[in-house]
Amino acid sequence: MKPITILHIGLAVVTLSSCAIVRQGEVGVRRTLGKINPQTLPEGVQIFNPILTRVIKIPTRTVNLEVRAPLPSKEGLTVQSEVSILYRVEGSYAPRIVEQIGPDYAEVVILPVFRSAVADVSSRYFAKDMHTGQRADIERSIREVMMTQLKDRGFLIESVLLKSISLPAGLTKAIEDKLAAEQDAQRMQFVLDKERQEAQRRIIEAEGTRDAQRIINEGLTPMLIQFKAIEAFNKLSTSPNSKVIITNGNSPLMLSAGSVQ
Repeated sequence: MKPITILHIGLAVVTLSSCAIVRQGEVGVRRTLGKINPQTLPEGVQIFNPILTRVIKIPTRTVNLEVRAPLPSKEGLTVQSEVSILYRVEGSYAPRIVEQIGPDYAEVVILPVFRSAVADVSSRYFAKDMHTGQRADIERSIREVMMTQLKDRGFLIESVLLKSISLPAGLTKAIEDKLAAEQDAQRMQFVLDKERQEAQRRIIEAEGTRDAQRIINEGLTPMLIQFKAIEAFNKLSTSPNSKVIITNGNSPLMLSAGSVQ
């Protein structure tokens, strides 16, 4: 009974050691007697000879490689930055990558290419540009340079993200002072524009009053004045209050009864 149990255990160990599970987001690469098989292993359980063959698993999902890198600027300053490199491996290239580069391809290829690309791109920009809206242009340019060197080697660079930028202390203060000065200038410009609009409103109002008075003056003919006087006489004649009216025939001058004693 004991020999059977040992035999079963031995068979189970051999069976388990000859199985490899390739998970989702991975491909398997077989190395048999030191030679790479160009055909990749798909997801699932794969049977192989553990004595002659080894299965190397290569992730094909998106990988986030975080790097802290100094960025040289156009004026010769060094800007510290934390960068995320989002990349993935093309599954069909996995055997070639294992054969020509090895499983440590991130340190062997991707990081050196990134450091070369970031030095080339960042040196075209001033340090202040890395802290403004031009950051997206820098990220896009670094990605394009990396893709030029890596696309034929089976790597797809999805994004290069500058997560944080640490400018030199003196430059940070200068940028803050400049932004504060720009805000003050914009605020003053707003005040000046508002004053100009108010002055323009007053000019328009004065011109309107002047034009109205000119129209009234031009319309006050002797006949119109006499007509208005007649209207006034008619209204006064219907009033129940006692009053004294002195007139030259053109315009009335009214005095209350109590003022003529």
